[in-house]
This record gives sequence, C-alpha cells and structure tokens, in this order.
Amino acid sequence: MKKFSIEAECGKARTGILRTAHGKIEAPFFMPVATKGSVKLLSNEEVLEAGTQCMISNAFILHMKPGVETIKKFHGLHKFMNWKKGLFTDSGGFQVLSEQFCLKLSEEGVTFRNPFDGKAMLYSPENAVQIQNVLGSDVAMCLDDVPVAGATEKRVAEATQRTAEWASRCKEAHKNKEQLLFGICQGGIFENLRKKSTQQISELDFDGNALGGLAIGEPLEKMYDAINTALPLLPKEKPRYLMGVGSPQDLVKAIALGVDCFDSRFPTRTARHGRAFTSKGNINIDSAVFRLDSKPLDEKCGCFVCKNHSRAYIHHLFRTKEENAQKYLSFHNLWFTQNLVKRIREQITKGKFRQKEFLKTMK
Repeated sequence: MKKFSIEAECGKARTGILRTAHGKIEAPFFMPVATKGSVKLLSNEEVLEAGTQCMISNAFILHMKPGVETIKKFHGLHKFMNWKKGLFTDSGGFQVLSEQFCLKLSEEGVTFRNPFDGKAMLYSPENAVQIQNVLGSDVAMCLDDVPVAGATEKRVAEATQRTAEWASRCKEAHKNKEQLLFGICQGGIFENLRKKSTQQISELDFDGNALGGLAIGEPLEKMYDAINTALPLLPKEKPRYLMGVGSPQDLVKAIALGVDCFDSRFPTRTARHGRAFTSKGNINIDSAVFRLDSKPLDEKCGCFVCKNHSRAYIHHLFRTKEENAQKYLSFHNLWFTQNLVKRIREQITKGKFRQKEFLKTMK
C-alpha cells in the first residue's frame, strides 16, 4: 500500500491521502504546534473539535522534559498525550541552534546547554532520530542545520551541505518501521543552494520532503521564490511539507503551488495578541470599535465561539486580561484555519479551486 497517494488535482494544487500508523490524513492539512505535547491554551479535545487531523510536537524539548524514559513507560507519545490522530515530531533543529541553547555546532552535531540542569550535551542526527523512534510519532523529521534569516551565502552553503550529511545519517539511524521519516531541504533564499539541497534530499528517498529555513524573517517574496525553485525538483509522488507557514493567505497561495502539509504557531500566537481571523480579513479585538459590537468574530464561522459570543464580550474579556479571551480567540483561529483548508480540499476535488477567489475574501 502506498504511504501517500494523490487523489485529485486542480492546476498545481492537489489532494491526497497520507497513510500513517494512526490512520489516514487528508492532504492538504494544517498542524497546530504542540511543542510540549499540548497546544497553548487549548485541550486536545478542543484541538480535535476544531477539525485537526494531526499535530506536531518537539522531540528536542520532550527529551529534556519529561524525558524519553517517562514517555516510553506510556508506550509512546500518543498514549502519553491521549491523542489518537496523526502526530509529527520535529527534531528541534531550529530550537537547538538558537542562542538560548547552542554552545557549538560541528559535523558531529550540536553541543547545547540543557536549560534544566545547565550541563553541556551533544545532540547528533542519530540522537534526534533515536529519540523520535521511542516517542513513536507517525512522522519523524531529520535533524537539519537551520541558518538564521539574513545569513551569508557562505553560512547557508555550509548549512546546506551539513543538512545533507545529517539527513543521510538520520536515515541510517531510523529503525522504527511503523514511523515515516521526512527529510528537510535547506538553502535559504539562494536559488543555487535551494536547488542543490532539494536535489540532495530528494535523492535520499525519504517518505516525504519538507522545505525548511523559510518563514523565519526573510521577505515574503523571497520565500515564494524559494518555494517555486524547490517544488519542481521534489518527487511528485511524495508529500511536500512547508514548515512554519500558517497565515490564511499563505496557506491558500502555497496550496495553489502544490504544497500538501503545513505547521505553524501563527493561528494561536496571533490569537494571544488579540487578532482574530475572519472571512473579511484579520481584526484586532482590542480595538475600541468592538466595545458595543454584537456580531460574532466572523458571521460566516461555525465555531462554538462565534455561535455563542459577541465581539463586545470577547473585547471586554481581552481588555480586562481575562485568560478566556485568548482561549476563545485561539480556538476560533484554529477552527477558521482548519475549515479553510477543508474547503480548499473540497474545491480541489471538484476541480473548482481558484486561488484568487479565496484571497478575495481575506482582504
């Protein structure tokens, strides 16, 4: 049985089925970020109610707290979280290379300072995969070298080569036959390096391929240039994952280019700052114009927040720093995102998906 199959196409956009140990995931799909095994402010039941098929957690963070041995006693992360749907784990390359953690970067791996006990530790590609093997996620991600936005071409070239070498080691170390393994392409916004990395990772024949090192602060047009450079070089029969992208507009545009999978903190992070997604564009619920507004956040939305509460009420909660305001906005934004992607899947299946029509409603 194929691990991924394309079901319908409309232009470059496509729908598909990703088959995992915990069931089928309909693509395109969006994954909320559950770094420590939980989406901020939302229960797993609420995440499921919002229409989520799959979440992504961070293996690097989880191996420090609560630790691999704890999760192993629960026979894996799914049972530890009591989550029965799809689950990806990120290797944590982006976090481990941050100034907060990273002490030294070498061919061997990353030497980092454990924030809980202050000890220096090595995190290698083999470590990253072995940890994810034990966590038992449906999809594990390779450890990659992620340059910061604005990095020099020399630094990005170094990261590109190291990412390829680490990817090969990750594949060799991967032993969980029930778990899929995805490679990650780097190359920054440099066309030659993005092509090189995409070709290197594609040749390793992973179960899926991700575009990494984007949506980290580079100009938006440069991000799309990199996506357009990479996608034609990725095998069509494998799922394509754009990491870190989650605004409604970017989801529509990237799906139209042929991307199948996304993850981002964007819906819930923006919610915590008082921003709500609507079919007429984002609104800032903190604004005084909503003080007496009896309408829901979005009149076309079917989430429980819009069915039961007014903008005025949520404005009041947000202004008075009541935590439920952030919770309601987080649920609404996640529901809006999942419903958007679901509607796009339906339109692709019918052969009627039009990027411009979706974007018109988001201005």
